[in-house]
Amino acid sequence: MTGVFDHPWLSGLFADTEVAALWSAEAQLSHMLAFEAAWSRHGHLAGLWAKDDGAAAASAIEGVTLAPEELRDGTAKDGVCVPVLVRLLKERTGAIAIHKGATSQDLVDTATVLSLVQSLDLIDLRLAQLASELNALEDRFGTSPLMGRTRMQAAMPITVADRVQTWRLPLDTHRDRLAQLRPRVALVQIGGAAGDRAALGADEDAVSEAVAGELGLSATPQCWHAMRDGIGEAASVLALITGTLGKMGQDICLMAQQGIDEIKMEGGGGSSAMPHKQNPVMAELLVTLARYNAVQLSGVHQAMVHEQERSGAAWALEWMLLPQMVQATGRALVVASDVTSQITSIGTPDLLS
Repeated sequence: MTGVFDHPWLSGLFADTEVAALWSAEAQLSHMLAFEAAWSRHGHLAGLWAKDDGAAAASAIEGVTLAPEELRDGTAKDGVCVPVLVRLLKERTGAIAIHKGATSQDLVDTATVLSLVQSLDLIDLRLAQLASELNALEDRFGTSPLMGRTRMQAAMPITVADRVQTWRLPLDTHRDRLAQLRPRVALVQIGGAAGDRAALGADEDAVSEAVAGELGLSATPQCWHAMRDGIGEAASVLALITGTLGKMGQDICLMAQQGIDEIKMEGGGGSSAMPHKQNPVMAELLVTLARYNAVQLSGVHQAMVHEQERSGAAWALEWMLLPQMVQATGRALVVASDVTSQITSIGTPDLLS
């Protein structure tokens, strides 16, 4: 059984094809080739090779076609795809101005960041869209009465707006978090063999800034090989977003219960045994995705513990967890928008009598 995000039928519930494309093997390989081309193009700034040799190598790299499957056996042997990638690039381009002074983690981390930044931009757009949709929902039903419930027991009357605002208002805060996060994760990774950029000599900043600028990232005064707080923070924000959406989903599930009937929706899920049922499948999915990300977050935070200048074990754990958290977040935002559009009425009219 494969993972739910790409399973033949479970993907119908869990998959986000737009986010998945940003993390596909093809996208990651494209990002790694972009790094290698930029490295070749600017390596002359540190005297790694002649400018013309670097330019020729960069142009050749940009014309290379590689299939992701070609990296499989080498990854199994070396624990990372970069040694086989570099070997194939040298074989197919005939260039020598390739990769010298960089290391595998520089390549893989930068590719990860490029996918992550694109994903965060997409998530921000979806947050804005959902906030607008929930605002429209308040405009339609906000003044309607609703029974306020504390500890799942009837408490005092409130309005629909009171509850919907607990779904909507955190979305703006999450967008603020993303804006604050972006400059802390949109960073090129350049450290070289032991993370000290020794191969670049006194011109390390020039190379770092040139490569970062070409890739649309920022340079750093030191590599972040073993400083993973940016990745940890990104995962935290993802979990906060899905947590907010999970709260929304949980509320809707409870409001839709027969006998409560505080919300009416179109497009509920059917039952094989009870045709009369309309299950709140999408609202339930919001709860599931929130809990999934909450669990994965602990793993990403475990992956912050890198020993000395580089870890293989902690680093690989990030590969397993971060892309799935991004996809869960993207999917949750799509589902939340779909759920909002399916609401036909909300409130407790009996409170007026």
